[in-house]
Amino acid sequence: MERQIDTAGQAMMRELEQDRRYANTLARGLRILRAFRPSDNGLGNLEISERTGIPRSTVSRLTFTLCALGYLTHGRHFDKYRLGPAALALGNIASAAFGFVTVAAPIMQALANEVGALVGVAIQDDGNMLIVKTWRPEGSRTIWLDVGYRMPLLTSSSGLSYLGALSREEREKVEGLLPEESSGTCEELWQRERAHLWREGYAFVQGEARYSRSINAAATPFRPSEIGEPVSFFCGANTDDLSDARIHDQVGPALVQAVAQLKALTGQTVSAVSSG
Repeated sequence: MERQIDTAGQAMMRELEQDRRYANTLARGLRILRAFRPSDNGLGNLEISERTGIPRSTVSRLTFTLCALGYLTHGRHFDKYRLGPAALALGNIASAAFGFVTVAAPIMQALANEVGALVGVAIQDDGNMLIVKTWRPEGSRTIWLDVGYRMPLLTSSSGLSYLGALSREEREKVEGLLPEESSGTCEELWQRERAHLWREGYAFVQGEARYSRSINAAATPFRPSEIGEPVSFFCGANTDDLSDARIHDQVGPALVQAVAQLKALTGQTVSAVSSG
């Protein structure tokens, strides 16, 4: 039954794609750039096609163009594509524009040191949560998540923190990025997480609902003035080092307090959780 549900978000995406102002070729080119992950040692046209759903013949034309513009690089004849200097420059410019990350840095580093866990910020990217900044406890050698890592929106604490902060209209747009069978689950989780965020201040996926059994994390939303939607600050570690009880007793409340400090420093007076 859920596969037959035509959500408002999916209808909006179809309308957008049919809009004469919508540049489909540009959208496909950007989809190719977003297909790359930090762990990749280059991608071929076939791999890019499989990741994006774009026909291989079209991928070939787009990768040629992106290489010509410097957004991709390509070595010898049988080498693979990698992100190029133009993509790096664009990323650095975007990063510099998000002043809240700079303001958050000392607060989040202090939190990471205090609780002995990784702290980071994740944004919604094409229906997933993308880690864009992390702070590790001083002296920590453990690396289990890093910038560029993607987490599922509906089964990660960062994703539920983001989802619960959305207005109804924002949620419907995000639904258009998710598999059609997720529509009923998405609305149910949105209702639940909104109430939980108002009550506790943070989201926490536990037990079998977690996308990864090896990671425990709490997350809370923040609405930067530079972005038109919330981001999620998260704090987590391996389950052996961070129990459910410790998240509820220490880490979750400490994370909420840290983000409250960030709000005060950036002049945020409105809750990150939408009232609409």
